[in-house]
Amino acid sequence: MKTLSMGYMNMGFHIFGVVLCLTCFFFTIVHKRTSKPHNKIFLVLLSAVTINNLTSVVMDWLEFSFHDDRFFRIDVVMLYLYFIIHCLLSPVFLYYVSLICGSGIKVRSKKFVLLSMPLLITEALIFINPFRKIFFYFDNDRVFHRLWGESSLYISSIFYIVIAMVALFHSWDALTERRKMALIYFAGILAIGITIQFLHKDIKCELLAESLAMIGLMISMETEDDRIDLDNGFYNRRAVQSDITSFLINKRSFHTVCIKIINADIVQRATGSENTDILSHTISDFLYEAVGRSSIYVTNPGTFLITVMQGGEQAALSMAKTINERFEHPWQCGDANVMLNAVMMIASAPDRLTSAEDVFYMTDCPIPAGNYKKIMVGSDLDYLLRRAEVEKAVNRGLEAGSFEVYYQPTYRLSNQRLHGAEALIRLHDTVIGEVMPDEFVPIAEHIGMINEIDDFVLRNVCSFIRSGIPAANGIECINVNLSVLQCLTPGFVEHINEIVEDYEIPKSCINFEITESVAASDYSLLSTVVSELKGAGFKFSMDDYGTGYSNMQSIFSLDFDIVKIDKSILWNAETSEMGKIILENSVRMIRQMNRQILVEGVETLDQIKLLTRLSVDYLQGYYFSRPIPRPEFVKLIERESSREGLPTRAFSEEEK
Repeated sequence: MKTLSMGYMNMGFHIFGVVLCLTCFFFTIVHKRTSKPHNKIFLVLLSAVTINNLTSVVMDWLEFSFHDDRFFRIDVVMLYLYFIIHCLLSPVFLYYVSLICGSGIKVRSKKFVLLSMPLLITEALIFINPFRKIFFYFDNDRVFHRLWGESSLYISSIFYIVIAMVALFHSWDALTERRKMALIYFAGILAIGITIQFLHKDIKCELLAESLAMIGLMISMETEDDRIDLDNGFYNRRAVQSDITSFLINKRSFHTVCIKIINADIVQRATGSENTDILSHTISDFLYEAVGRSSIYVTNPGTFLITVMQGGEQAALSMAKTINERFEHPWQCGDANVMLNAVMMIASAPDRLTSAEDVFYMTDCPIPAGNYKKIMVGSDLDYLLRRAEVEKAVNRGLEAGSFEVYYQPTYRLSNQRLHGAEALIRLHDTVIGEVMPDEFVPIAEHIGMINEIDDFVLRNVCSFIRSGIPAANGIECINVNLSVLQCLTPGFVEHINEIVEDYEIPKSCINFEITESVAASDYSLLSTVVSELKGAGFKFSMDDYGTGYSNMQSIFSLDFDIVKIDKSILWNAETSEMGKIILENSVRMIRQMNRQILVEGVETLDQIKLLTRLSVDYLQGYYFSRPIPRPEFVKLIERESSREGLPTRAFSEEEK
């Protein structure tokens, strides 16, 4: 018989275990961490440990009342209940770990049946124990005796715990450092408690260790503050990284539905607020009801990701159609009703999506221009593969020497002699071939490579000017395009000056071009940039005039030397009277503001005659030359410097 003090100590352990378990229940319910499957299994696990603690408290108290047969019978019932529930702890823990790791165990699978066998055998031994006495028994003096059948409980527990640990370490890389450390720490506490009770059977501290382990699981696994955006309640990018990696490591097939709201800014305009979470709050109730909180992630403002684990592509497509139907109706946002334009992309893993990075690539990439589909699936997403290939080409371009600067000459209208040239970047990738700037420049801006590419162009132009060939052949300046991202870089003006000064060339030989749309959106910044660079000696042009919606007063307050009229204005002037009026008025207005005029897209002699009547200053287009590499450009300017009369056509109509 145990001493009285030992009995009270064990009772204290079990009462404390009950308190710990109830604390876990309280915080789990209060924080509403009950939506994911592993949340529900955690509650089952917690319930089992709580019941075991309660039955142990009852048995500890009844041990002091064995003189009464009624109490003894209750004690025996509590003991059976304890063993029945205790057998469940290890297999439930394995199932919990499988959900945490992303492997999962389908209830109706052969794997589930095989894994259930040790549990079923152990439970069967407990249920037949009253008849066959193979698990435990009490002798006539009511002394408890263990039998060989009880070893099945330990064998079963070891079996499930070993498998759980294998699954855990198989997905180790997908766990955060906080979770790893917490699991190691609380697994150690559990091992210590079990070892102490195994070596000293009178010290009943195993359940206390299990209760502490429940606290550990709640802190490390169930408390997901680092995985949830507390402002909008959705799972965040960290959760995407962890969950998707876990699914893929464990070779689980699933589908994702990515919802991209392409007019998300309408919510901010309707509410007058800059809070990016307003959009999430606007559609959260619908998404929670349609999908469930546990499967929804927010990767960017206006971009939502849903994981579909069951049902394959048809289930994902059905979900996307349901969501799309809701987006055909207005949303209540504050006091306003707004129409949100959403596009959904359905992709499978691991077929198309092979990593969390692939998922982020899909969620972060802009929808391609010209897309008219609301639901994109299968080959509709091939643009992602192409974009990924181009991104790789851009990343390896500078190191591999795949970038090359081309030059397209500009001519004076008055005598059609060379005036200068525009430097244009080209990408000759050894893997995917030629890539045009319209495709790779936006990607370079998105991945943060545009500054390096712009510097590459500027250095090549400086090197060309330093060779003396342009000046010797009457070239006044070379035009170099500036990206808006480059202008926004801190220390941009100093950086440009340093590059050009390294080559010891006149700064007036470089004419920077800024597009009209950029100038319109960033006037205050560009005003300072233009002023400082012009003060250093550089020239400036406004490129693509007529393609944006500009604030004219702001545009022409900038100290531009030349305004480049976009080719679309010239071409429209040939086909409609209205287009001709727009061209004539544009030229007249620019001239009145004392700016020189360059017209792009000149391809015919009739266009030259039209522009001659309007008295523009410079011409650029395929009539003279398309963009060509530096060696060919050198030959062209040497030929042009020695010719007499008008330049010959560089290309026929078929070649254009």
